[in-house]
Amino acid sequence: MAITLTDAAAERVRTHLQSRGRGEGLRLGIKTTGCSGLAYVVDYADEVGATDKVFTSRGIKVIVDDSNVAYLDGTEIDFAADGLSAAFHFNNPNVVDECGCGESFTVKSS
Repeated sequence: MAITLTDAAAERVRTHLQSRGRGEGLRLGIKTTGCSGLAYVVDYADEVGATDKVFTSRGIKVIVDDSNVAYLDGTEIDFAADGLSAAFHFNNPNVVDECGCGESFTVKSS
């Protein structure tokens, strides 16, 4: 499997990396938090670490620490802007439940 970007997400990352003037790609991870236990962490990566796995989608690198791959494998990342709100959205096949506010999620047990 892999982690992929929609056209809108790839364009957002490409544009932001160009405006920053540096960066390897998009870093995707998870952290423990919220009502359901896990939340996405998104940032721009300036380097690829020794424990990182790199997925390339639409010409953009998506960089994930190896310890997070099992939670994120198969995820499609989208980007949408609506009025003053703009955010990445995640279609993650590993998610079995989300909290009511949409900020955290639970994944399938191994």
